[in-house]
Amino acid sequence: MTEFDPERFENKYAEYFPELQTAYREAFEAMNDRYDSELVHAIDQQVLNESEPFYEGDGQFRVELPENPTDRVTAIVVNDEKLEEVLDIYVETIEAELRAIFGFEGNDSGDQ
Repeated sequence: MTEFDPERFENKYAEYFPELQTAYREAFEAMNDRYDSELVHAIDQQVLNESEPFYEGDGQFRVELPENPTDRVTAIVVNDEKLEEVLDIYVETIEAELRAIFGFEGNDSGDQ
């Protein structure tokens, strides 16, 4: 776990690049285990490659996607509903990995 500083996160690619890579990699591996690997790979390469993580405060992160993310997926044929569902889950998984890496995991978990 890396000590988190919200001000340093504003310069995230210089300050936290290894942690960001780890979060995205862990999310990819989790998604690849649960969903169609071709779809996960297409989302990773054609949408998430231009996504931007932001710290929202209170231990929460938000991943901003590029414009028209579903239109960007052209490597495979998939219906929009399925694509949107998997993309939403993928983004939630990245956000959860960011919380875990920066020590916020457990703030909103339902383990009780």
